[in-house]
Amino acid sequence: MQKTTPRHSFIGVGFGPSNIALAIALKEGGMDKLGNSALFIEKQPEFSWHKHMMMDNTHMQISFMKDLATLHNPKSDFTFINYLHQHNRLADFINLQTFYPSRHEFNDYLTWAASHFDQQTRYGEEIFDVQPIIANQQVVALRVFSRDASGQTFQREANNLVMSVGGSAYIPEQFRHLAGESRVFHSNQYLQKIELNREAKKIAVIGAGQSAAEIFRNLHGRPEGYEVDFIMRANSIKPSDDSPFVNEIFNAEFTDYVFSKNKAERESLVREYRQTNYACPDLPLIEEIYDVFYQQKVRKDERHNFVPSTDIETVVSDQQGVHLKVKNRRTGEQYIRTYDAVVLATGYERDHYKKLLRPLASYLGDFEVDRDYCIKTNDNFQPKIVLQGACEQSHGLSDTLLSLLAVRSQEIGQRLNKSNINYSINSENSKKIEKVT
Repeated sequence: MQKTTPRHSFIGVGFGPSNIALAIALKEGGMDKLGNSALFIEKQPEFSWHKHMMMDNTHMQISFMKDLATLHNPKSDFTFINYLHQHNRLADFINLQTFYPSRHEFNDYLTWAASHFDQQTRYGEEIFDVQPIIANQQVVALRVFSRDASGQTFQREANNLVMSVGGSAYIPEQFRHLAGESRVFHSNQYLQKIELNREAKKIAVIGAGQSAAEIFRNLHGRPEGYEVDFIMRANSIKPSDDSPFVNEIFNAEFTDYVFSKNKAERESLVREYRQTNYACPDLPLIEEIYDVFYQQKVRKDERHNFVPSTDIETVVSDQQGVHLKVKNRRTGEQYIRTYDAVVLATGYERDHYKKLLRPLASYLGDFEVDRDYCIKTNDNFQPKIVLQGACEQSHGLSDTLLSLLAVRSQEIGQRLNKSNINYSINSENSKKIEKVT
């Protein structure tokens, strides 16, 4: 165990788009003391964003203007426009006449932005424990433990914590006993795992959203000539609703509107606008997939199957393959289909942070958050614990998306800055937190 490092203003858990945007907000928002004494810890060995979904011909679903900075500060050095300018592609991008860059390009933009904070980031470390530091019966700070790939353990202290861990793969109950099975994998591992299944002939893609649709298209176009069953519970694939009036739910002021409602009203709003984000691919992609199935009929070579209205009841894996017992929801018919590989495009869970914060649970109540994304804590708990991307039920559908990163990060930075703590890093032997007079 290494000796305790100096105390930081806050430790950011994860360094994806949310915490990059926070670092930018602090750097450009007159909060240098807070930002300079912060530290971000990222478990990946280097920055990457959905790297196993970086397929060709995939594009962003939101405008490039909803980048890490523009909505709060259009003059920022960290806008997507300035990224293009710095890379001598601004005129070329304008000629594309699009608001939707490729996913590859947006990942490169995020990587470029992240690189400006390398001195404040520790890559290749995973936080595995958080413990309270107690003085005079008050929790005054937090002790954070992390481990690198070699097994070396690090211990650091922080006045506050910003949780930005992203979503964890949701695995349906029927498939959980196959954890670690190379033939059954979540979409977030797609490009990595499909290389391990190149000898497969028949593959099932399960899901009805953008990821499922993109993976189906990719499998269709690969030279291996896979036979693909596109399986979903829904009766059909429905397009995302990105019409102008509906898109106003992703405006900053709508967050205040959602938060002002009671629990039942918030849930109703999430249900009403669900088709802006969940199980709803872009319409051009849906049309492209429909054409694939239509052209099969023309050629009388039905290599793929579209399998809607279908529940998966049980799953068995053996040497012959992965056997899915399915039920048609329209007819009640049950049958078994066997596959060489199964891709689960089944979405994400957003509560992984609770596991990491379990040692602090007695101070955190039911993990309810306030308007500034801080968990409401007991009176004897001084640190602020901020959640980024885990507040959809209280703040609305924009919370898990890129749409409001610039605005949210400014709000979070200002909240942390108001705690009146001297954010200069203390010496290793000093545990005193000095109040600003």
